[in-house]
Amino acid sequence: MIRIGLIEDNVFLAKSIRDALDLDEDFVLKFWAKNGQEALDKLEQDKMVEVLIMDIQMPIMSGIEATKIISQLYPHIKILVSTVFDDDDNLFKAIQAGAQGYLLKDETYDVLKQSILDMLDGGGPMSAGIASRALKLLRYANLASAPKENFELTKRETEILEQLCTGLNYQHIADNLVISPKTVRKHIENVYNKLNVHSKIEAVNVARRNRLI
Repeated sequence: MIRIGLIEDNVFLAKSIRDALDLDEDFVLKFWAKNGQEALDKLEQDKMVEVLIMDIQMPIMSGIEATKIISQLYPHIKILVSTVFDDDDNLFKAIQAGAQGYLLKDETYDVLKQSILDMLDGGGPMSAGIASRALKLLRYANLASAPKENFELTKRETEILEQLCTGLNYQHIADNLVISPKTVRKHIENVYNKLNVHSKIEAVNVARRNRLI
């Protein structure tokens, strides 16, 4: 039998899940905790649990905090987040913390059970619509963490690029930096060469893509 821990502060919902688990011959409910700290206390007494069903918003210690700690202390335990929150912030934080699955609370018990089984089989179950958003978040994270190209811009060239990207013309940039328009033009030529671009639009795109400004 698969040993389950339930961390849920909503008494009515917890009772519903507990009753369903009690009737299921494949599962045994090892404990029910009302917050993350209580779950840690119970795991300290008995860590022989395969799966945790974890709420996010709870008093004393949230599900995100508990997931992070439990993933580090008990890496053998799979954590399935069960929440009403379908926003990107909570999804990303739950994945970062170590959750293997992410379900919304309006899912049926059959979906919950299959998600637990899939997770133990190496899967990463998520509610419909959540998976595509998770992929987008991971793609964004990969892009954000990708090594940035070193264009070796000088401090002055970076200053001029920043002002160029705001839409200022050569004269305004020259006035702001107390230099001549001719000097601004020369710096911009150097910037274009270093970025390997031929226009202001291209320069802005490269600068933003590589977070130079």
